[in-house]
Amino acid sequence: MLRTGSTIKVGIADAKITSAPDTIRTSGLGSCVGVVLYDERTRLAGLVHIMLPDSSLARSGEINPAKFADTGIPYLIRLMNCSPGRLKAKIAGGAQMFQFSGQKDTMRIGPRNVEAVKSILSSLRINIVSEDTGGSSGRTIEFDPSAGMLSIRTVNLGEKVI
Repeated sequence: MLRTGSTIKVGIADAKITSAPDTIRTSGLGSCVGVVLYDERTRLAGLVHIMLPDSSLARSGEINPAKFADTGIPYLIRLMNCSPGRLKAKIAGGAQMFQFSGQKDTMRIGPRNVEAVKSILSSLRINIVSEDTGGSSGRTIEFDPSAGMLSIRTVNLGEKVI
């Protein structure tokens, strides 16, 4: 398949939007969660790379809204400038990168990120079409708005498309 668009790169604790024929990508998803929101009709897509579940974890001062699930998803919707009712979601990441004996809940960042993302998407009535979350391996994801497909490369596990 010959693609003519560019690839928009999203950094850690970052959010960007694009539309077909461009694709959008982020890497370094360990315990972080990549949330793709897209509108099938307009082929508009956005991606936010979430590091932490809740902005109450922020140190004092101004926060980066893309860093947290509770602020990052609404921030991405504002960037996209469309009704949440038209959006669908695909999510990936949320790995448990390190195992600790007697693990405290605060160390379960990956699972807590996934739980927070799902809760926020549910509260906004945005359907999660597919997901690839959990495990213990990092991921790189790339979304193609023209096909509505999310490619996921997982360390030591290869590539799949959801």
